[in-house]
Amino acid sequence: MGVNEYYLVCEDSLEGIFTGVYDAYLLKKPHEQIHICVGEDENYRLFAEYLNCTPDETKAAKVARTIVREFGQETYLSICRALASGEPDKGEAIYKTIVAGFQMKNRKAVMGNLANPYIHRVFELARFTANEAHFHVEFLRFYELENGILYAPIGPKNNLITFIVPHFADRLPLENFVIYDEIRNIYAMHPSGKDWYLVYGEEGMEHPDHVLSAEEKKYSELFTHFFHTIAIKERGNLGLQRNMLPLRYRKYMTEFR
Repeated sequence: MGVNEYYLVCEDSLEGIFTGVYDAYLLKKPHEQIHICVGEDENYRLFAEYLNCTPDETKAAKVARTIVREFGQETYLSICRALASGEPDKGEAIYKTIVAGFQMKNRKAVMGNLANPYIHRVFELARFTANEAHFHVEFLRFYELENGILYAPIGPKNNLITFIVPHFADRLPLENFVIYDEIRNIYAMHPSGKDWYLVYGEEGMEHPDHVLSAEEKKYSELFTHFFHTIAIKERGNLGLQRNMLPLRYRKYMTEFR
């Protein structure tokens, strides 16, 4: 009995998944028989062939250009947001969304076809990532270190650091600041007056014990005291507070430290 299904195993990155999409078209097999896995599949299937996809910047760039040209910039942004998700089915959803888009007469309206389960899934993943990025823009707190650098740790569910750094680079162009994703060990470095860049994994520093400046300690204490003294106990609503400010954000916020 021959092979019925093909599973392309891709790296969990934009380059990795876009390379998988490129290689899926190279197979020249029916799209319903091809699937994209992000990372190793835990349950290997019978009558299936597993192919490893090595990330290729040239292939990924071709796929990115095709998405922008055929589907538009907004669809490309939605796909990038879905790529930043931590959900394991994102690769399959993105691949099948691209396939569905090419079958539509109005390709620019691909993300409006929410009756398609794969497009609906990409929409969901993109929305969740966008919402979390919005929360981090609001709740992120910088701490001034002894060396004058502004430092902000975060622990997002999704890999969204590239979506939030431009906001702060635009508003703090003359500051030296670092945003650190401690879940993925990624540093976003912004030198004063220059473009920001990312430092990954072993290239980065070991997580140091940062020493706050004297001014930062003083104003942190004042702000924390102010935050807790203005509260009206009789009007406390813990359920509403958790809805507006989920608990997972509070460990990184000055007023809750």
